[in-house]
Amino acid sequence: MTATKVTWTGLVLGVQPRIRLMRSFDQRSHTYQGYVLRLRGTIDDEEREFIVALGEAAQAEHQIAAGDRVLGAGVRVADPRTEIAELYKVSALRVFERRTSPPSAAPPWSHVGPTLEVYRERGPRRLDARTYDTKCSTCTWGARMAVELVIDQWDRNRKPKYRVESFCYGPLSCRLYKAGATRKVPGRNGMSWEEEDWIDEDTVRHRGPDE
Repeated sequence: MTATKVTWTGLVLGVQPRIRLMRSFDQRSHTYQGYVLRLRGTIDDEEREFIVALGEAAQAEHQIAAGDRVLGAGVRVADPRTEIAELYKVSALRVFERRTSPPSAAPPWSHVGPTLEVYRERGPRRLDARTYDTKCSTCTWGARMAVELVIDQWDRNRKPKYRVESFCYGPLSCRLYKAGATRKVPGRNGMSWEEEDWIDEDTVRHRGPDE
């Protein structure tokens, strides 16, 4: 059965990496899949804000940034628990108007984002969910990730749980940054593991304050 294509068009509010995070107690792994466009416009004849997933090759070709106006078609995601975006498998993508103003020189940044390899090399710090929603949801360095929680890796019959977490890949000196509470990961037999501050510190220790 062929998936129904949904047409959309709108103003790009922000471009961020599309990253999925898998957690299994004290272990975690990131999958860098591409990018997401946060848009304000029309999707399937309805006017509102929405998020579209974009492949790495498509972003490399079009170099989309906040302020551009774009259009395309996409398929609704198969399992919303595993995606931040509403649509993926984008086709007929076109930038029909480029922004005329320069990108922001202060946070939240709005320049064309780097390659996924740059995000991977920089490493993320946890970002307070409210701070993300109110200040960082359009920033090039922000990321909201769909998280899959493997509760018991030895029990294949036990279904995973899902949640959303926000992260920052931006400069360590960013004045808007707020880590928020440490994150807890459920495990088997009612156990829980806490991801403490030192993990963030270790992840970004290779970067200077303004990197």
